[in-house]
Amino acid sequence: MSAQNVLIVEDELKIANLLNDYLTASGYACQIISNGLEVVPAIKQSPPDLLLLDLMLPGKDGLDICREVRQFSELPIIMVTAKIEEIDRLLGLEIGADDYICKPFSPREVVARVKAILRRLSTPKPTIYDGLLLNDDHHQASFNGLPIELTAIEFRLLKILSQNPGQIFSRDQLIDRIYDDRRIVSGRTIDSHIKKLRKKLLEHTQQESIHSVYSVGYKFLLD
Repeated sequence: MSAQNVLIVEDELKIANLLNDYLTASGYACQIISNGLEVVPAIKQSPPDLLLLDLMLPGKDGLDICREVRQFSELPIIMVTAKIEEIDRLLGLEIGADDYICKPFSPREVVARVKAILRRLSTPKPTIYDGLLLNDDHHQASFNGLPIELTAIEFRLLKILSQNPGQIFSRDQLIDRIYDDRRIVSGRTIDSHIKKLRKKLLEHTQQESIHSVYSVGYKFLLD
């Protein structure tokens, strides 16, 4: 079995090398990038299994990189930063980061976080509907072999929610993940898409699956 690849994005050479040494010793294959402008092209050319992403970088900062990566990939991202303010922590997770580590940190803790995330992702997610299939290549959904006619936005909403059963997504989180062009969209627009998606799913499955969480957002879960 080949080693899992971790992309280390860090402009402080000592820290980058330290992370590289510990992760390599734990059996991971690592690559180091120090300039933010090089990150997205590198991921598109050769996607890693996990991204260790520093917040403050030359060229392009970590938050912008995280937003851009989330437009085309669900690659697990751990953000690493010296900023410890609560607003930064929340913002980092809001835009799609999977975890957040503050400097100074223990390299062993970073390795443990990497292992935990990759182990969790390698565990098959439970099937919510046995007959529900999503075809990413054609943006098509079906239930028990019968097609569910969805718009591109509805398909993206269904994919995000159904692949994370029980997880609550705010309207802002859904907007960030389904609109690639960062257009200005209101929460009411998301509500409208969810309403239409619910109706279409209910016609096929006969079960309510997308639930509203008052004042928070939406989650995908069977009654």
